[in-house]
Amino acid sequence: MKLPHICLIEDDPIMGESLSDRFSLEGFTLDWYRRGGEAIDALRCTQYAAVISDVRLPDVTGEEVFSVANQSIAMTPPFVFITAFASVESAVAMLKRGAADYITKPFDITELVTKVRDLVGVSAQAVDLGNTALGTSPSMRTLAGGCPRIAERARTVLITGESGVGKEVVAEFLHSLATLQAPAAFVAVNCGAIPDALLEDAFFGHERGAFTGADRLKKGHLEQADGGTLFLDEIGDLPLGMQVKLLRVIQERKVRRIGSEKSIPVDIRVYCATNRDLTAMAREGQFRDDLYYRINVVHLKVPALRDRPEDVLWLAHKFLEEQAGLLGESPRLLTLGAQSALLAHTWPGNVRELRNKIERACVLSPAVALTAADLFESEEIESTAGAQEMPSLEAFVADAERTYIASVLRRLDGRIGAAAAALKISRKTLWEKMKRYGMRGADQEFH
Repeated sequence: MKLPHICLIEDDPIMGESLSDRFSLEGFTLDWYRRGGEAIDALRCTQYAAVISDVRLPDVTGEEVFSVANQSIAMTPPFVFITAFASVESAVAMLKRGAADYITKPFDITELVTKVRDLVGVSAQAVDLGNTALGTSPSMRTLAGGCPRIAERARTVLITGESGVGKEVVAEFLHSLATLQAPAAFVAVNCGAIPDALLEDAFFGHERGAFTGADRLKKGHLEQADGGTLFLDEIGDLPLGMQVKLLRVIQERKVRRIGSEKSIPVDIRVYCATNRDLTAMAREGQFRDDLYYRINVVHLKVPALRDRPEDVLWLAHKFLEEQAGLLGESPRLLTLGAQSALLAHTWPGNVRELRNKIERACVLSPAVALTAADLFESEEIESTAGAQEMPSLEAFVADAERTYIASVLRRLDGRIGAAAAALKISRKTLWEKMKRYGMRGADQEFH
C-alpha cells in the first residue's frame, strides 16, 4: 500500500536530508522545501496528508506558513512543528489555533514518524515475526524482521541499548544482510578505546613521511571499510572535534589521509552504537546536533536481557554450541536447576554476562549436564534463591524437544532427511522446528 504524501519545510540541509531519508525509508512520498514561500505555493496546488515544518525559516516563519494555509486552502492538512526550546511558546500558540502537534529539538526521528503516522491514520508496516536470527522473544523477532528492509535502504543506523545487550551482533546481522550478494569488510571501532591524540590517525590514516615515525602509508578505519560497513561502538565517547570530521565524511563520502592533499572517495555504511542518551547529550552540548540527526535516520533499540526472558535459554544453548565447537566436544546440557537459575537471574551484564558464564562453566566443569553451581557463584545462587521459579511446562517441553533434535542430528551427521525419518516427522516440520529454535544449518541444509 502506498503511504500518504507529506510536505517537509526545513532549511537545515542535514536535518532535511535525515528526515527525507527516514520518511522515504518508511515508504512515504515526501516533498522537501527549504523556504516557506516555496512551500506555500506547493500547498496551494497539492493536497498533502500532513505538513512537517520548522518554526524558523529563512524567508517567513512556520507560523506564517500555517496562517496562509488556513486562509487560502480549503482543507488544511495537519501541521507538526519542529521547534527549539526557546520557540515552544510560539508552537503552543499555534496548537491553540489548530496545529496538530509540535516536537522540540533535539528529538528522536522515530518519535516524529510515530506522530505523523498517528495523524494520517497509518500503522507501522508489519514485519516477519518468524525471524529468530537475533532471539525468540517477540521484541527480538520484531527487530530482526525489520532488518532486511533497513539493510537494503539505510546507509546510517543508530543502535542503542545497555552495555552487553548485543548491539554489535545487530550491526553484524545488518551488515550480513546488506552484503549477501557481495561480501565486504566489517570494521568495528570502539570510539572510547582510542586516545584523543590518535583519533584522527586511526580514522583517516596517514601518508608516508606525514610526521616523525610515519615510515609507511597507513589506511585509516574509514578507508578500510570502503565498500562495506564501519561500526562505531560508543559513538557518544567521540570528542566534539572528531564529531565534526566524522559528519563531514558521512556527508561527502570522502576521506583525506594525514599529510595528503588528495581526497579519496569511500562507499561505506556507518552503523553507530551507544549505551548513552544522545538526545540529552545533544541538549547539553556534549554531542553535536547535526551529527545526531545524521546518524539517527534509523534508530534500533535493543532491549535488556531481563526484559526478554524468552531469549535466555535460547542464547544459553547457542553459546553451549559455540563452546562445543571451540573445545571439540559435544554440546553440554543444562539441568533443570541450571535452567531455573538462568531464568531467575536478573542479568545486569546482559548477553555478555550470559556468554561469560556459559564459557566459564564449559571450561571448568567436566560434567555433561551443567548445574546451577557450575554457572553461578554460591552467593549469586543464594541471592536469587527466593526469586527462582520453575520453568513453565511449555518452556521445559520446548527445551527438551530442542535438545533431542540436536542429539539426533549430531548422531546422523546433520543429515536432515535421515533425522526427520528417525523422528518420524517430515523434513519441512523438522526444518521449521530447527528454525524456531535457532539451530544452525536450518536455512542452509534444507532443500
